[in-house]
Amino acid sequence: MTFNRRTLLGLALIAGATLPSASFAQAPSLKIMAPAAPGGGWDQTARSVAQGLSEAGLAQSVQVTNVPGAGGTIGIAQFVNGAKGDPTQLMASGYVMVGAINLNKSPVTLDQVTPIARLTGEWQAVAVPATSPIKSMKELAEMIKADPAKVTWAGGSAGGPDHILAALITKNVGADPSKTNYIAFSGGGESLGALLGGKVTAGINSLGEFTSQIQAGKLRLLAVSSPDRLRDVDAPTLKESGIDLELSNWRMIVAPPGISEDDRARLTKMFEDLAKSEAWKKILAARGWEDIFLTGSALDEFVKTEQARTRDVLTSVGLVK
Repeated sequence: MTFNRRTLLGLALIAGATLPSASFAQAPSLKIMAPAAPGGGWDQTARSVAQGLSEAGLAQSVQVTNVPGAGGTIGIAQFVNGAKGDPTQLMASGYVMVGAINLNKSPVTLDQVTPIARLTGEWQAVAVPATSPIKSMKELAEMIKADPAKVTWAGGSAGGPDHILAALITKNVGADPSKTNYIAFSGGGESLGALLGGKVTAGINSLGEFTSQIQAGKLRLLAVSSPDRLRDVDAPTLKESGIDLELSNWRMIVAPPGISEDDRARLTKMFEDLAKSEAWKKILAARGWEDIFLTGSALDEFVKTEQARTRDVLTSVGLVK
């Protein structure tokens, strides 16, 4: 077969047009937005993903940017409006954003992004001071059932995972969730101080935030919100205590709206490869994160379910109308 100059030029142009997809499939250059200030959970997630992708050879380069404010709703608005159709731009997201979208009445929601992979989660823990007369989660549940307003909870910001879990527990034991007596603190240290000082009945936080005080004998761990017992954790799950629910402060990576199905498939494969890599396993171990990897239609359904459940809880406690 012979080629004239025009044919060769046409083939070169066609090859050039396909280069972005080919290079993307091999090792793309990516940008990941952390819709929060440096140092928080989404920032750690974005930077850990960047590290893992680079070390595993799955990305040529990864740039992380921070867009803080309003529980991530400023970031998601900028992401959806500015990165549409671009598969090289990603964003860290998660459960905190679900609540913030409702509380801030954000016009941009998770329905407008393309979920790629749920990566990690932190299980919540229910604890009381070591000096508390409450010895078990079942005893606390009976107190809530008798009079939820008399049970005071300490936790993080209103509408966050701690608050949502307190309301879900109240609802699950058969009490009125609108009477959940939850005291929101701006930081984990303040919440922990109130709990250790006996100023509240119980506290909710991520298990990691309570671990050192539990080990020091200052807190009594009543239950964890995982579906199954956790290794090396001497406490039952909520389900074992007769409270049929689980909750994780989960985090995921999303792509913008408008990307092609091929691009979504490539991104999904990239994160499946990341999840299997030794680089990512080392990061999970170093961070103490639970591996709750999920992709595809199962992830789409999970996000929809979490949005509906969260809105229902926040409405029941009067934070959303």
